This record gives sequence, structure tokens and C-alpha cells, in this order.
Amino acid sequence: MEIPLQQGLQEMAAIGARSVLWVIVAAAIVVLLAALAFAAWSLRPVPAYTSDGVETGTPFDVTFRIENTSQWFPLSHLGIGCVLRRAGVADMPPIAASDVQMPAGSSSHLGPNESATFKCPFRAVLRGTANDELGIALRSELYFRATYDLPLIGSFRLTDNRGPFVLNSKVLPPRWTGKPQGQP
Repeated sequence: MEIPLQQGLQEMAAIGARSVLWVIVAAAIVVLLAALAFAAWSLRPVPAYTSDGVETGTPFDVTFRIENTSQWFPLSHLGIGCVLRRAGVADMPPIAASDVQMPAGSSSHLGPNESATFKCPFRAVLRGTANDELGIALRSELYFRATYDLPLIGSFRLTDNRGPFVLNSKVLPPRWTGKPQGQP
């Protein structure tokens, strides 16, 4: 026995409506998961850098500060590297920071809103150019590379590259600051 045309069309419409509904539900789930992933990624800890002023001596012998800007997650197993980029000289690999002073009670862990200090040992790299360290500093850019564990999933390492920082001689005392946009 054949199904009447009207009944067949109604069944096809019902099946089509269920298919459209499933597509809408699947798309909503994908959008929700993407939004949750974006929110989780936005909450990850991110380091920020500042420098103390250059008081005396070489402009490379400065104490830098790294701050964990996250209010919820630590920078665990933190490693800090320094890169000096000079005009006309090939890029050098990152040098491990020296004189790292973490908050009391932690050796490689920077908690939420905590900060630590470090120095970049560029004097060893610049051997033989001590007479013109200021000139080199004014033509150089610093970059910082921090490596740390992804919060809640400690087996994944994140790398944060920041820079360039330039020697700003327009402030007193001079200090390393982020390079202004549009400056060559």
C-alpha cells in the first residue's frame, strides 16, 4: 500500500527539521567549546617586564623585574632567557638570566601577582667592547624569553617572547623600556 503524498511530505519535513535542529545543536556546542577554550587561554599567566634605572657602570648591568600578571595561576618552573639584538650583528641565542631572586620560599615558581628580579649577563658576550658599551646599548634591542608550565597541565611548556626593549635615555635615570610603535 502506498503512503498518501501529503503524509509522505509531512514525514520528510519532520526528518528535515530534526536534521536542521541537530546541525544547530552541533554548531552551538562547537561555538561553546571554542569560547571556553578562548576563555581558558586568556586566563593563562603572562609575564610582564620592567627595568631599574641605569645608575652607574654599564647599561647592561641592570636589574630587570618579571611580574606574573595572572591573578589565578602561577608561572611554574620558570626559566628566563635574555637576547641581545644589535644592528649589523647576527642574532645570538638566548642567554640564561643570572642573579634571579624569586620570592621567599620558591626557587622556580612565581605565584599570582608576584614578581622576581634578574640580570642579563651580557658582559660576557660583549667582551672586548667595554669602551663603547653605551653606544652598543643605544643601538641594541633586548628581548626576553620566559618558559613555564601550562597551568593545570604541567607537562606542556609555554614560551613567552617579549620585546623589543630599548635603552630610553629620555627618562632619568635611563632605563630599558618597550620600544615605541613606529620607531625604526
